[in-house]
Amino acid sequence: MKLLHIDSSPLGTASASRTLTAKAVAAWVSAHPETTVERLDLAVDAPSHLDGDSLSLRLGIDESALTPAQKRENEVSERLVSQFLGADVVVIGAPMYNFSVPSQLKAWIDRIAQAGRTFRYTANGPEGLAGGKTVIVVSTRGGQYAGRPIEFLDHQESYLKGILGFMGIADLRFVRAEGLNMGEQARAKGLSEAAADIAAHVAGARELEAAA
Repeated sequence: MKLLHIDSSPLGTASASRTLTAKAVAAWVSAHPETTVERLDLAVDAPSHLDGDSLSLRLGIDESALTPAQKRENEVSERLVSQFLGADVVVIGAPMYNFSVPSQLKAWIDRIAQAGRTFRYTANGPEGLAGGKTVIVVSTRGGQYAGRPIEFLDHQESYLKGILGFMGIADLRFVRAEGLNMGEQARAKGLSEAAADIAAHVAGARELEAAA
């Protein structure tokens, strides 16, 4: 079993999402000792945002006509989508930045969202091609949004549910830590609830495997 561990926060040891993704990966490996882990730190090694060179892959330009820069960008996209498709489990650290996800995480998603690789269009509509894997998203927020009047501002989880579902991810689980910037008591509660989410998701996966 292959697990891809992705972090996107640039805050290093001060990052709550990094602390929680590490806990999620450790819990998964403890429950599945055969798991091999591959690390992708988007704060250190993020792909560039889409531009004329990286979009050449989507424009159907003949390989022989590509510039050196376009070939390099296509290699980056191919490496990232192959890494994603090759994983059985993906753990994604996704802090909320301005009601959405960090730009480096969005840049990664833009590289793996490829027609013919992670989705395709059919006569019956779009079809996801990246199913059959478990994706655990560690969602961290300074405020509290779930079930509250300001939930409409949450373009973090809604976006990830939409794009990953579009790519065929049916087993999508969220670890949510809210209120992290609302005082020590709220932070402790948010982190405690996230730890409980991690335990529940890992236990749930073991029960599904036992029943299979």
